[in-house]
Amino acid sequence: MADVNRALDGNVGGNFFVDDSCIDCDLCRQIAPDTFVAQAGQSVVSLQPARGAQTLQAQMALVTCPTGSIGTRETTNLKAAICSFPKEIEDGVYFCGFASRHSYGASSYLIVRPEGNVLVDSPRFTSSLAQGINELGGISMMFLTHRDDVADHDKFHDYFGCDRVIHRNEGRVVPAERVLEGRAPVALGEDLTAVPTPGHTRGHVVLHYKDQFLFTGDHLAWSPRYEQLVAFREQNWYSWPETIKSMAELTGYRFEWVLPGHGRPAHFRADIMSTKLAECVAWMKQVA
Repeated sequence: MADVNRALDGNVGGNFFVDDSCIDCDLCRQIAPDTFVAQAGQSVVSLQPARGAQTLQAQMALVTCPTGSIGTRETTNLKAAICSFPKEIEDGVYFCGFASRHSYGASSYLIVRPEGNVLVDSPRFTSSLAQGINELGGISMMFLTHRDDVADHDKFHDYFGCDRVIHRNEGRVVPAERVLEGRAPVALGEDLTAVPTPGHTRGHVVLHYKDQFLFTGDHLAWSPRYEQLVAFREQNWYSWPETIKSMAELTGYRFEWVLPGHGRPAHFRADIMSTKLAECVAWMKQVA
């Protein structure tokens, strides 16, 4: 729970504040950009929400915050914000909110499909989120892109009885029911393909869905600063050359959405996305 006595000096006066436990995961700025901005490696409140939609967004950021760093000075009813998750992005793909400190605030997603729903990486387990997922049909598979973003996988597995999928090269961080091997893409269902992308970690894998969505874990994200798709050079725990190779292999796939664990999502027409991915690969080679 956020501590008003530790509120950052950069917060404007008013109800909402951010305290000094903020880890700069960026989720509050993504969810409620009218309210939160970056300042000195953390987030602060730059404008108190004034309208109903702004207030709801700020509350959604509050309940999503992995470190409980966002608070209010007045008693606030958060029921509407809590019940907003999972929140649909497009065509049966949802953002789960409720990020976990154990994955440094990584984003998690739910794919709702007739063949069985898929949870992509693990959010923080809460009864309200589990209920919301249940109302959408539960979870039959939990796809874990890599070892960093597994969070409360065990609690979701126990609650939903879903199979967990992870690459063998991620070690034994998860007692997965299905273990991927090697570098070849693996079909996990209709229009659902696991694509190994070693680089950030040795066993990192992305998930391609319906020629429309690419769930990228810590492999690929949009950078507002550079206005391009990027990989994270400074957070590359295994091999930058392998990351470049893996990224180049993704140019053979068609998709319109990049939905990352860390960093900003991106949404472009498929042909434009293809161009931007090629530009990303060229940029990566320059900074190798």
